[in-house]
Amino acid sequence: MGDEDGHKGLRRRLGDPPVGDLLARMIRVDHAGEFGAVRIYQGQMAVLGSRTVASTLKQMEAKEQEHLQVFGRLLVERRVRPSVLQPLWGALGYALGAGTALMGEGAAMACTVAVEEVIEEHYLNQAERLGDSEVDLKATIEKFRDDEMEHREIALEHGGTRHPAYPVLGMAIKTGSRLAIWLAARL
Repeated sequence: MGDEDGHKGLRRRLGDPPVGDLLARMIRVDHAGEFGAVRIYQGQMAVLGSRTVASTLKQMEAKEQEHLQVFGRLLVERRVRPSVLQPLWGALGYALGAGTALMGEGAAMACTVAVEEVIEEHYLNQAERLGDSEVDLKATIEKFRDDEMEHREIALEHGGTRHPAYPVLGMAIKTGSRLAIWLAARL
């Protein structure tokens, strides 16, 4: 599709909103997702805070906080409203983190594997859609995608897919994450 508002190279699809709205959706959903990730790790640390995996969780949460700050700044700079479901993302993220941690370290890591697989796919899709447009935003998304892939690898090393509930838990978390992405982009 065309070069709307000087965004040559932006890969748009039939039925996409105007470029400005499309970019706002990207920033809104990424901000909401990073907020949810922070809350997942906070929930996990509340349950697993005294275990050996706690320092790993704290490091991953710190990286998600950095991502959240960047997207928070982009919300302001680009005058994008945050998701109206922000309070829900906070509550659900924390509950998901605490709930999986109550099932043990393996389930907490299974949660991370599932979420990060969806986020990796999501950020890759965004980077591809940006094409040659929005070079700085694309570079940020690609850097954060690399960070999320690193979190997935750490969770795999900690047995994330070896937990007996992983097949069902992973599928449920991936489905929920994809639904959250869809909703946060729009609401």
